[in-house]
Amino acid sequence: MPVDITWWGHATCTVEDSGVRLLTDPLFARRLAHLRRRRGALPPPEAAVADVVLVSHLHADHLHLPSLGRLAPGTRLVVPRGARRAVPGLARLAGVRGLAVTEAAPGEEVSVAEGVRVRAVSARHDGRRLPFGPHLAPALGYVVLGAARTYFAGDTGLFDTMAEEVGPVDVALLPVGGWGPYLGPGHLDAARAARALARLEPAAAVPVHYGTYWPVGLDAVRPHEFHAPGEEFERHARRSAPKVTVRVPGHGERVRLP
Repeated sequence: MPVDITWWGHATCTVEDSGVRLLTDPLFARRLAHLRRRRGALPPPEAAVADVVLVSHLHADHLHLPSLGRLAPGTRLVVPRGARRAVPGLARLAGVRGLAVTEAAPGEEVSVAEGVRVRAVSARHDGRRLPFGPHLAPALGYVVLGAARTYFAGDTGLFDTMAEEVGPVDVALLPVGGWGPYLGPGHLDAARAARALARLEPAAAVPVHYGTYWPVGLDAVRPHEFHAPGEEFERHARRSAPKVTVRVPGHGERVRLP
């Protein structure tokens, strides 16, 4: 049975598998601190409709409390272990909105519906809430185990045991860029994401985490880092992983895989 992926921009995707809607790292803001949304309309209200929400790490562009506040009461929220302690506002929001929060660590599985499970996996990324805050929760990726096996990498760098930890997957949602002209450690660019693809060997892949947010006033600084990563990933993947089908959706576009 295929899986449907809708990319809403940045790292926000809806994964539909076996009748279950899973939403990754929801970010529905027009502006976040020094970042503004430069491409793609704001996601419509139905983008916030989900049975389960997966939060990969605590950075504000991935764990965005106002966006989580748009979820319906009772929505299941899977977050890194320690997130509620590290982000007190998350616990308050969950109480006010009636969100069911489950914390997970790498290697742990969460049953989210009949026939659908989520397994947390490691990510190589600084997942602290603030740039200089304490490490209270790990950065994670997730593998959705339903009719298909879908890997959402969150934010991560390439690491030696990635394929071993993630395991066999059918679809990979891989970050290929960022929100500024330079990527720091713990990120994948288009070329490194294609190398990850060659190790993971899924049937299909979708590039995410690019071409959406950019710092105010830096539109003319290395603009190719904003516009090009999706197509560059597709080009690199043709060389590094020619058997993998790469789909590059536009904002709000839904694709069926594999």
